[in-house]
Amino acid sequence: GLKMPVVLTNDANAAALGENLFGGAQEMKDFIVITIGTGLGSGIMVDGKILHGHSGFAGEIGHTTAEHGGRPCTCGKNGCLEAYVSARGLKQSLREILAANTTNSPLQVGQVDQLTAQGVHQLAKQGDLAARAAFAFTGKILGRHLADAVAYTSPEAIFLFGGLAKAGEFLLEPTRHHLEENLLQVFKNRIQVLPSQLLGKNAAVLGGAAFAWKVLCQETPSP
Repeated sequence: GLKMPVVLTNDANAAALGENLFGGAQEMKDFIVITIGTGLGSGIMVDGKILHGHSGFAGEIGHTTAEHGGRPCTCGKNGCLEAYVSARGLKQSLREILAANTTNSPLQVGQVDQLTAQGVHQLAKQGDLAARAAFAFTGKILGRHLADAVAYTSPEAIFLFGGLAKAGEFLLEPTRHHLEENLLQVFKNRIQVLPSQLLGKNAAVLGGAAFAWKVLCQETPSP
Protein backbone atom coordinates (compact mmCIF):
# COMPACT_ATOMS: atom_id res chain seq x y z
CA GLY A 1 0.00 0.00 0.00
CA LEU A 2 0.92 3.66 -0.07
CA LYS A 3 3.33 4.58 2.72
CA MET A 4 1.79 7.93 3.51
CA PRO A 5 0.74 9.59 6.78
CA VAL A 6 -2.96 9.56 7.64
CA VAL A 7 -4.74 12.07 9.88
CA LEU A 8 -8.23 11.66 11.29
CA THR A 9 -10.79 14.20 12.37
CA ASN A 10 -14.57 14.28 12.55
CA ASP A 11 -16.99 16.14 10.31
CA ALA A 12 -17.69 18.88 12.86
CA ASN A 13 -14.01 19.72 13.36
CA ALA A 14 -13.51 19.67 9.60
CA ALA A 15 -16.49 22.00 9.16
CA ALA A 16 -15.09 24.38 11.80
CA LEU A 17 -11.73 24.53 10.06
CA GLY A 18 -13.48 24.98 6.71
CA GLU A 19 -15.57 27.83 8.17
CA ASN A 20 -12.38 29.47 9.43
CA LEU A 21 -10.51 29.15 6.14
CA PHE A 22 -13.27 29.53 3.54
CA GLY A 23 -16.48 30.62 5.31
CA GLY A 24 -17.88 33.18 7.70
CA ALA A 25 -15.26 32.80 10.43
CA GLN A 26 -12.21 33.92 8.45
CA GLU A 27 -11.50 36.81 10.83
CA MET A 28 -12.38 34.88 14.00
CA LYS A 29 -10.27 32.97 16.52
CA ASP A 30 -13.06 31.91 18.86
CA PHE A 31 -16.23 30.34 17.46
CA ILE A 32 -18.33 27.18 17.41
CA VAL A 33 -19.74 25.31 14.42
CA ILE A 34 -22.80 23.20 15.21
CA THR A 35 -23.39 20.44 12.66
CA ILE A 36 -27.05 19.40 12.52
CA GLY A 37 -28.14 16.60 10.23
CA THR A 38 -28.81 12.96 11.01
CA GLY A 39 -26.84 13.65 14.19
CA LEU A 40 -25.56 16.63 16.16
CA GLY A 41 -21.94 17.62 16.68
CA SER A 42 -19.77 20.64 17.25
CA GLY A 43 -16.39 21.90 16.15
CA ILE A 44 -14.91 24.40 18.59
CA MET A 45 -12.13 26.86 17.85
CA VAL A 46 -10.44 28.58 20.80
CA ASP A 47 -7.60 31.07 20.33
CA GLY A 48 -7.30 30.04 16.69
CA LYS A 49 -6.99 26.30 17.36
CA ILE A 50 -9.50 23.47 17.02
CA LEU A 51 -10.27 22.04 20.45
CA HIS A 52 -9.59 18.30 20.45
CA GLY A 53 -9.22 17.61 24.17
CA HIS A 54 -7.21 14.86 25.85
CA SER A 55 -8.92 11.97 24.06
CA GLY A 56 -9.55 13.81 20.79
CA PHE A 57 -13.33 13.68 21.25
CA ALA A 58 -14.03 17.21 22.50
CA GLY A 59 -17.21 18.75 21.15
CA GLU A 60 -19.63 15.82 21.49
CA ILE A 61 -22.43 18.25 22.33
CA GLY A 62 -25.03 15.90 20.86
CA HIS A 63 -24.56 13.49 23.75
CA THR A 64 -24.93 15.98 26.56
CA THR A 65 -28.22 15.63 28.40
CA ALA A 66 -31.22 17.62 27.21
CA GLU A 67 -33.76 15.81 29.38
CA HIS A 68 -33.03 13.23 32.06
CA GLY A 69 -34.77 9.99 31.15
CA GLY A 70 -35.96 11.53 27.89
CA ARG A 71 -36.02 10.18 24.36
CA PRO A 72 -33.78 7.20 23.54
CA CYS A 73 -30.62 8.11 21.63
CA THR A 74 -28.71 6.01 19.10
CA CYS A 75 -25.73 6.00 21.51
CA GLY A 76 -27.71 3.93 24.03
CA LYS A 77 -28.39 6.74 26.50
CA ASN A 78 -31.70 8.50 27.07
CA GLY A 79 -32.38 12.21 26.78
CA CYS A 80 -29.36 13.23 24.67
CA LEU A 81 -29.51 16.59 22.92
CA GLU A 82 -29.14 14.79 19.58
CA ALA A 83 -32.47 13.03 20.20
CA TYR A 84 -34.12 16.46 20.09
CA VAL A 85 -31.89 18.52 17.78
CA SER A 86 -31.36 16.48 14.60
CA ALA A 87 -33.44 15.37 11.64
CA ARG A 88 -34.72 12.43 13.69
CA GLY A 89 -35.41 14.68 16.67
CA LEU A 90 -37.31 17.20 14.55
CA LYS A 91 -39.59 14.47 13.19
CA GLN A 92 -40.23 13.09 16.67
CA SER A 93 -41.12 16.58 17.91
CA LEU A 94 -43.51 16.92 14.98
CA ARG A 95 -45.16 13.59 15.89
CA GLU A 96 -45.60 14.71 19.50
CA ILE A 97 -47.06 18.08 18.47
CA LEU A 98 -49.54 16.40 16.10
CA ALA A 99 -50.48 13.80 18.73
CA ALA A 100 -51.18 16.58 21.25
CA ASN A 101 -53.44 18.23 18.65
CA THR A 102 -52.37 21.71 19.75
CA THR A 103 -52.08 23.15 16.24
CA ASN A 104 -54.54 23.43 13.39
CA SER A 105 -52.56 21.25 10.98
CA PRO A 106 -54.00 18.91 8.32
CA LEU A 107 -50.94 16.67 8.75
CA GLN A 108 -51.47 13.27 10.40
CA VAL A 109 -49.03 11.57 12.78
CA GLY A 110 -48.77 8.57 10.45
CA GLN A 111 -47.56 10.78 7.59
CA VAL A 112 -44.44 11.94 9.45
CA ASP A 113 -42.47 8.74 8.70
CA GLN A 114 -42.54 9.59 4.99
CA LEU A 115 -41.16 13.09 5.57
CA THR A 116 -37.53 14.19 5.49
CA ALA A 117 -36.27 17.20 7.46
CA GLN A 118 -36.36 19.06 4.14
CA GLY A 119 -40.00 18.04 3.78
CA VAL A 120 -40.80 19.45 7.23
CA HIS A 121 -39.04 22.67 6.16
CA GLN A 122 -41.19 22.85 3.02
CA LEU A 123 -44.34 22.44 5.13
CA ALA A 124 -43.17 25.21 7.45
CA LYS A 125 -42.59 27.48 4.43
CA GLN A 126 -46.11 26.69 3.25
CA GLY A 127 -47.47 27.82 6.63
CA ASP A 128 -48.08 24.49 8.38
CA LEU A 129 -48.34 25.39 12.07
CA ALA A 130 -47.23 21.99 13.37
CA ALA A 131 -44.07 22.06 11.23
CA ARG A 132 -43.30 25.59 12.43
CA ALA A 133 -43.91 24.53 16.03
CA ALA A 134 -41.48 21.61 15.59
CA PHE A 135 -38.73 23.98 14.43
CA ALA A 136 -39.56 26.41 17.26
CA PHE A 137 -39.22 23.60 19.83
CA THR A 138 -35.97 22.39 18.25
CA GLY A 139 -34.53 25.91 18.35
CA LYS A 140 -35.64 26.33 21.95
CA ILE A 141 -33.79 23.21 23.08
CA LEU A 142 -30.70 24.10 21.02
CA GLY A 143 -30.59 27.72 22.21
CA ARG A 144 -30.75 26.72 25.86
CA HIS A 145 -27.82 24.35 25.47
CA LEU A 146 -25.75 26.74 23.42
CA ALA A 147 -25.93 29.14 26.38
CA ASP A 148 -23.97 26.54 28.36
CA ALA A 149 -21.45 26.17 25.53
CA VAL A 150 -20.96 29.96 25.50
CA ALA A 151 -20.20 29.91 29.22
CA TYR A 152 -17.43 27.37 28.61
CA THR A 153 -15.68 28.87 25.57
CA SER A 154 -16.87 32.50 25.14
CA PRO A 155 -17.16 32.40 21.33
CA GLU A 156 -17.59 35.40 19.06
CA ALA A 157 -20.12 33.52 16.96
CA ILE A 158 -21.94 30.21 16.58
CA PHE A 159 -22.47 28.86 13.06
CA LEU A 160 -25.19 26.34 12.21
CA PHE A 161 -24.15 23.89 9.50
CA GLY A 162 -25.77 20.86 7.88
CA GLY A 163 -29.10 19.69 6.50
CA LEU A 164 -31.30 20.97 9.31
CA ALA A 165 -29.58 24.36 9.28
CA LYS A 166 -30.94 24.88 5.75
CA ALA A 167 -34.28 25.69 7.39
CA GLY A 168 -32.87 29.18 7.93
CA GLU A 169 -34.84 31.51 10.20
CA PHE A 170 -37.34 28.79 11.16
CA LEU A 171 -34.47 27.35 13.24
CA LEU A 172 -32.20 30.39 13.68
CA GLU A 173 -34.79 32.73 15.20
CA PRO A 174 -35.89 30.50 18.11
CA THR A 175 -32.27 29.43 18.67
CA ARG A 176 -31.15 33.06 19.00
CA HIS A 177 -34.10 33.93 21.23
CA HIS A 178 -33.56 31.10 23.71
CA LEU A 179 -29.79 31.52 23.65
CA GLU A 180 -30.13 35.17 24.68
CA GLU A 181 -32.76 34.30 27.27
CA ASN A 182 -30.38 31.85 28.98
CA LEU A 183 -27.05 33.66 28.65
CA LEU A 184 -25.10 34.99 31.59
CA GLN A 185 -25.41 38.79 31.64
CA VAL A 186 -21.78 39.39 30.53
CA PHE A 187 -22.46 37.48 27.28
CA LYS A 188 -25.84 39.00 26.38
CA ASN A 189 -26.10 40.67 22.95
CA ARG A 190 -22.51 39.68 22.16
CA ILE A 191 -22.90 36.26 20.52
CA GLN A 192 -23.88 36.00 16.86
CA VAL A 193 -25.84 32.94 15.71
CA LEU A 194 -25.29 32.64 11.97
CA PRO A 195 -25.89 30.22 9.12
CA SER A 196 -22.71 28.60 7.87
CA GLN A 197 -21.16 30.37 4.89
CA LEU A 198 -19.77 27.08 3.58
CA LEU A 199 -21.70 26.12 0.46
CA GLY A 200 -22.20 22.76 -1.13
CA LYS A 201 -21.66 19.15 -0.16
CA ASN A 202 -17.86 19.45 -0.23
CA ALA A 203 -17.64 21.96 2.64
CA ALA A 204 -16.49 19.50 5.30
CA VAL A 205 -14.22 17.77 2.76
CA LEU A 206 -12.44 21.09 2.18
CA GLY A 207 -12.05 21.45 5.93
CA GLY A 208 -10.70 17.91 6.20
CA ALA A 209 -8.16 18.59 3.46
CA ALA A 210 -7.14 21.81 5.20
CA PHE A 211 -6.77 19.91 8.48
CA ALA A 212 -4.47 17.34 6.86
CA TRP A 213 -2.41 20.13 5.25
CA LYS A 214 -2.08 21.90 8.60
CA VAL A 215 -0.84 18.75 10.33
CA LEU A 216 1.60 18.07 7.49
CA CYS A 217 3.00 21.61 7.67
CA GLN A 218 3.48 21.30 11.44
CA GLU A 219 5.33 18.01 11.12
CA THR A 220 7.49 18.91 8.13
CA PRO A 221 10.64 20.85 9.08
CA SER A 222 11.40 23.99 7.10
CA PRO A 223 14.32 23.68 4.64
